[in-house]
Amino acid sequence: MTFRSLACAFALTLMLAACGGETGGHAGDDHGREDGRHEEGEEPEKGAHGGRRLEADGHAVELAIAESGRPPTWQAWLYRGGKPLPADAGSVEVRLKRLGGMAEHHVLKPQADGSLMATTVVGEPHSFDVEVIANIGGKSLRWAYESYEGRTVIPAEIATDSGIRVAAAGPGEIADQHVLQGLLTPVEGRSAQVMARFPGPIRALRANVGDRVRAGQALATVESNFSLTDYTVPSPIAGVVMSRSATVGGVAAEGAPLFEIVDLSSLWVDVHVFGVDAQHIQPGVPIEVTRLSDGATVDATLERVLPGTATASQSTVARATIPNADGLWRPGSAVKARITVARKPAALVVPLSALQRFRDREVVFIRVGDTYEVRPVELGERDAERVEVRAGLKPGDQVVVEQSYLVKADIEKSGASHDH
Repeated sequence: MTFRSLACAFALTLMLAACGGETGGHAGDDHGREDGRHEEGEEPEKGAHGGRRLEADGHAVELAIAESGRPPTWQAWLYRGGKPLPADAGSVEVRLKRLGGMAEHHVLKPQADGSLMATTVVGEPHSFDVEVIANIGGKSLRWAYESYEGRTVIPAEIATDSGIRVAAAGPGEIADQHVLQGLLTPVEGRSAQVMARFPGPIRALRANVGDRVRAGQALATVESNFSLTDYTVPSPIAGVVMSRSATVGGVAAEGAPLFEIVDLSSLWVDVHVFGVDAQHIQPGVPIEVTRLSDGATVDATLERVLPGTATASQSTVARATIPNADGLWRPGSAVKARITVARKPAALVVPLSALQRFRDREVVFIRVGDTYEVRPVELGERDAERVEVRAGLKPGDQVVVEQSYLVKADIEKSGASHDH
C-alpha cells in the first residue's frame, strides 16, 4: 500500500469518527422487546443449537443458518415453556429484505431430526432485515430484527473527499490479449547517407548529431578539388542527424558519408512472439505499445508477421508502425506491447480495480445511498482492465470502482460479524 493510500485510509477513519458515521458489521437481535429488537450492544440470546433464540408468550423459536457441509439454509427448532417441541408442532417462515429492497421468502419444513429446515439457499452476504413468522400450537408469533454483516455507512461528502467512486455494473467485452516485449527500429528506406559530390576540403559544417533537418537544408560546405570553388552539401530528406563523420578542415573523400539522416516521424515496433502465441497472432489485430520510461501508450495495428524465426531467441517477429511526431519514441528502446487477438462479449463486467479479497473470497462492494456492502462474486475471464462476473451481481448495481480498499478497511475495522 502506498503512502497516499495509507493517508486516504487514515483520513477516512478520522472523518467518520468526527461526524459520528455509522460503520458496518453490527448484528441485531430481537430479544427482550415485543418487536424482536434489542438494545444497542446487547448480545443475542443463544439456544441449545447455537442459533438465535426468539421468545414471546412462553413460546420460542431457535433460528440458525445451517452451513456445515451444505449450502447455507435456514434451520429452526420449536419450544414451549422452555421445553423442545417436535418439528410438526408448528410452522416457521423467514422473510428477508436485503440492501436495495430485494426480498426473499424461506419456508421451513419439518425434518426427521426434529428441526424445521428450508430447501432454499441463503445467499451471501448474510446481511438483511429479518422477519420471522411462526405458528406454534395455533399461536401466531412474529419477530423482526436486523442482521448485518460486511456493511458500512460512509456519508457522501466523506466518500467524495476520499476518492471513492462507483459505476454501474453492466455488459462489456473481455479481450484475449498477449503482453509481449518489443523493440523500436527505424523504418527501412527512410534513411540517407549524405556524401560530397566532389572530393575536397571541408570548409564548414552546419548540423550536429540530434539536429532535426529539412529536405534541402545545407549541412556542409566543401571546396571542390576540381573547380577550387565552394559548393553546398544539402540534406536529401527531412529527418534527424543520427551520425556525423566529417570535421571542419578534413577532407571529403569520394564515397565516404559525411552524415546519416534518418526520418523518425514514424518507427517500427518489432515484437518478439514465442511458442504457441505465434499461432494466434495474425496481421490486422490491434496492438497497444507502452513506453517503459514514462508509461505513455500509443495504439496501432499489427501489419505483418515476418516469415523467419530469430535463431538466437527462437522467436517470430510481428511488426507494427507507430507515429513519432514528438520524437520521444527512440530507436533501440525496449517497449511493452499488448496485442488484442479477439474480443468476447460478456453480460456483466466490472473493472479490476473493483476487486478485493474479503474472508478469503474475491468480492466487490456495492453502494445504496450512503450504505456500502460486500458482494462475493463468481468470476469468469478477465483481461488487463476488466473481469467477467458470472454470479453475485445484477446489472445496474452501483459498484465501487475506485478506492475500494477504503471501504474494505472500514468494514474490517468495525469487526463485521457473521452471526445469525
